[in-house]
Amino acid sequence: MWASTRSFAASVLALCAALASAAVAPPLPDAVMQDAPKLALRGGGEFRHFGFAVYDGWFWSASPTWPGEAPYALDLHYHRNLRGTAIARKSIDEIERLGYGTAEQRARWLAQMTALFPDIRRGDRMTGVHTPDGATQFFHNGRRLGEVADREFSHAFLAIWLDPRTSRDDFRLRLLGAR
Repeated sequence: MWASTRSFAASVLALCAALASAAVAPPLPDAVMQDAPKLALRGGGEFRHFGFAVYDGWFWSASPTWPGEAPYALDLHYHRNLRGTAIARKSIDEIERLGYGTAEQRARWLAQMTALFPDIRRGDRMTGVHTPDGATQFFHNGRRLGEVADREFSHAFLAIWLDPRTSRDDFRLRLLGAR
């Protein structure tokens, strides 16, 4: 009896600790909601790399599935300082690893992201929004940075996190609300 009580208590404590450490998704910035008012939170959580918290990420979508033509957004809240050029380079490396785009397209996408992405400071928020016309709009701390008006880019960029072949399926499943 004592063993089952201790086991139950340990399970309850573990659940409480997990809930206490889980990040809570704040509402999307007003500028995002103006462009995509029907977005609903699908899932999210913390992204860690080599044991270090990098960001909390949240997937918002007007449709319960990905990919689709309905608007969707990936909202990242950073725990570390990162160079915008490094984020753009890592994004292209992942897009290439997944097999999206030609070398020419990836070079163009890298140049566009490099021009758009600012250096990130701990506490900053970056939001990428896929619009029905196939563009990806980017926001930094709720302020519109610009867009990449390329349907193939839009799919490839969000595929970094949402494609079943992503390098971090655990995070993908949390984003999609499957965990």
